[in-house]
Amino acid sequence: MEIRGFADGDRSALRDLFVRAGAESPTESLWGHPESEAAVYLEPYMDLEPESLFVAESDGALVGYLTGCVDSSAFPSEGERMDQAIRRYRLMFRRESAAFFARSLADMAGAAIRRAPTAGEIHDDRWPSHLHINVAPEARGIGAADRLMLRWFERLTEAGSPGCHLQTLVENSRAVRFFDRMGFTAHGREPLVPGLRYHGKRVHQRTMVRDS
Repeated sequence: MEIRGFADGDRSALRDLFVRAGAESPTESLWGHPESEAAVYLEPYMDLEPESLFVAESDGALVGYLTGCVDSSAFPSEGERMDQAIRRYRLMFRRESAAFFARSLADMAGAAIRRAPTAGEIHDDRWPSHLHINVAPEARGIGAADRLMLRWFERLTEAGSPGCHLQTLVENSRAVRFFDRMGFTAHGREPLVPGLRYHGKRVHQRTMVRDS
């Protein structure tokens, strides 16, 4: 297995992997439209910070990737990227996507009544960098994720970043265990993620941080 930097010719394979790697996880799909979800969580990293994107390749096929951003304040926010995807793909006019956004609005209204927080981004100078990591099912347990993460840590050292953060789900126990093992610790509260469901149940955000 080889861990290497992103090349422009990886784009098509990465889009396919984006869908395949999330299968059967709590974050398999947000609103049922993978192309627009990739426009939020994959394509901006290919376009805006390709030097922080690393891939795991085995026998000529991509089996994992890590997208990162050294300075989150200089990168479009998740909310901005979502707004662009909603408009670009007219998600409000797609049945499954519209159902997600309707649930999201209902969840946020309920949280407001209870004065409970909902999921959001973290802005803290101690952990300015952030990442997303995805590994195909066949590459789990053979070191692909570990090696991608180690390359990311090297990138942070090279860039002089003091630390990084990530956001996963409390209910994604496999991911939480992996991040624990890689030196991340839970930070802050575990708010509801509006609109998202896993096996019909609401899910909650877990923010995790690590010093460089």
